[in-house]
Amino acid sequence: MRIGVDLGGTKIEAIALDADGQEIARRRIPTPRGNYRPIPEAIHRLIAEIEQITGAKGSVGIGIPGTISRNSGLIKNANTTELIGNPFQEDLQALLERPVRLANDANCFTLSEATDGAAEGRQIVFGIILGTGVGGGLVIDGKVIEGPNSITGEWGHTPLPWAEEHERPGPNCYCGKNGCLETFLCGSGLSKSHEKTTNESLSPEEIVARAAEGEAAALDSLLIYEHRLAKALTVVINILDPDIVVVGGGLSNIERLYENVPRLWQEYAFSDGIQTQLQKAKYGDSSGVRGAAWLWPADA
Repeated sequence: MRIGVDLGGTKIEAIALDADGQEIARRRIPTPRGNYRPIPEAIHRLIAEIEQITGAKGSVGIGIPGTISRNSGLIKNANTTELIGNPFQEDLQALLERPVRLANDANCFTLSEATDGAAEGRQIVFGIILGTGVGGGLVIDGKVIEGPNSITGEWGHTPLPWAEEHERPGPNCYCGKNGCLETFLCGSGLSKSHEKTTNESLSPEEIVARAAEGEAAALDSLLIYEHRLAKALTVVINILDPDIVVVGGGLSNIERLYENVPRLWQEYAFSDGIQTQLQKAKYGDSSGVRGAAWLWPADA
């Protein structure tokens, strides 16, 4: 049995998968905030509950909104800031009395979709999350690629390519720089872009709904978003040449992306034709927690 845990800013979700990848148990609790120590303790209790329900002990994989520093072994770059600077993996292993595998949540998302999701059977898979933030992960031949700096796939913190004059230097990003892809392609980025041209504050869902009704301003905002996404993914295609890009997060529900963005990225890619596919995630919000479970292979 494999147990996967998805640690988010508001919730911690755990899932148990059998040998065939079928879900046999799932539990969710609020994420403790304000202090570090309650987080690993909450995960310990959650896994104990899962194992009591199933009557079995499982391997444990954890998806986190950050990564482990290769220099210190401590957590870095985490949106759940309580984790930063702490030996999270070591503490969990001590509590659970077994090895624990950790990976960035975008890597877990990509691994899930490459294992038995929308990208099953593909060699080079790039997964992107378009939501509150913008993340990315890379899986090649079924294995997560983290890189020597543990930042493979962090395309959200690269600048918008082929930026127009009015897009420079770009919005401020929490990382301390300006014009990161995340500031343009996250949910609030779409809303702010729409507000900038219309002086009307709308959620991404409202923009999509109005576009579906034929409102010109909403259609223009989505087209701007699609051009930016196409440019951003063209850089990934030029460097990695993936078989498929799988999309998760709240903005993955904008169905028109899957037709329009591949048509638009043809303008920018360094090729006479692009065969890379753009597809919505099969498992949606469950991909992260499933991918955490898949951090342990069948023969582990």
